[in-house]
Amino acid sequence: MRVDADRGEELREEFRSLYGGSCSVYRAPGRINLIGEHTDYNDGFVLPAAIQFYCWIAIAPTSDRCIEVHSVNLNQHRTFHLDRPRRQGEWSDYVQGVAVILEQSGIRLPGARTLISSEVPMGSGLSSSAALEVAAGFALVDTQQKTCDRRQLALACQRAENEFVGARCGIMDQFVACYARAGHLLMLDCRTLEHSFLRFPESVCMVICNTMVKHANAAGEYNTRRAECEEGVRLLKEKFPALSALRDLTPSDVERCEELLPAVIQKRCRHVVNENQRVLSAAAALETGDLNKLGELMAESHRSLREDYQVSSPELDLMVELANQVPGTYGSRMTGGGFGGCTVNLVAAETVSEFQNSIATAYQARTGTVPEIYVSAPCAGVQRWDDIE
Repeated sequence: MRVDADRGEELREEFRSLYGGSCSVYRAPGRINLIGEHTDYNDGFVLPAAIQFYCWIAIAPTSDRCIEVHSVNLNQHRTFHLDRPRRQGEWSDYVQGVAVILEQSGIRLPGARTLISSEVPMGSGLSSSAALEVAAGFALVDTQQKTCDRRQLALACQRAENEFVGARCGIMDQFVACYARAGHLLMLDCRTLEHSFLRFPESVCMVICNTMVKHANAAGEYNTRRAECEEGVRLLKEKFPALSALRDLTPSDVERCEELLPAVIQKRCRHVVNENQRVLSAAAALETGDLNKLGELMAESHRSLREDYQVSSPELDLMVELANQVPGTYGSRMTGGGFGGCTVNLVAAETVSEFQNSIATAYQARTGTVPEIYVSAPCAGVQRWDDIE
């Protein structure tokens, strides 16, 4: 990973080369979710952290209402007009959608020239889309010298992905990209948006193992899982008339209502309800420093995602199996929407190098694919580059 100061200055030079003139530079992070998968869109609890992979944006406002976006990664240039938004079905929709929703919320935007460069691996389950949305939205607002309300920004970015892009994601990714604190995990209630910060233990590292199998949240299965959860709520209202989300149920509630639920819907509900309990237990384990308990909860979460929610993959299961064979591993599970992407692993700091070498060798031997393995400390949310300490 490049030194941040170098990347910020490089982006300014690239902007001058492309457009001429000066610019402001911003960055927003990707994220991992330690535990609490597919609970956010069910009004539940999550425990994510931002990671040291960023989406960078250089921006200069213009006097018209056109926004130009250039992707360094894709070497593609797009232009859209704020008064005539039109969905393109591609990466630029994330930027255009955020601009549209911000305007609908009462924030009048000028035109802009932008240059975007992302370090967050796309399709990896590390939330490259939210990093792009939050970086773009924060930059569009901040360049007008307006105070950016992070709560409003997170909600606008979620709406953009739901309504403009078409992925029915919850609030977690955008919220942590806005609010994350260095050295901490974010404990978030996705219904109320109440949140707190839990210090990440210095004795362990977050190691992220990329299976190199890409996923696409906006397509099919992710939206299907959300619809299945909503169907579960609809059916369970017969027993619980005041029910508004799976968040409101206990594990025993789901078990007592087997006759109301088709087998697949019951599995989906069981995962979400139990996963919420695991998040609360994980937060308690972190506060007492019980890393073994935290690892057990991560293992239970992965089993549930594999068997009840059915969003794992052979490659993710293999990564978890291999991780659990390496001494010093406290816990391992898939992270993100599933169907590919990454695992998150809690590894004793002194055994990280051994872990990386062991996983890389064993995974390649079993699959023929060379994985990417990252180590990241929890980092801060979206920032102007000049403000980074």
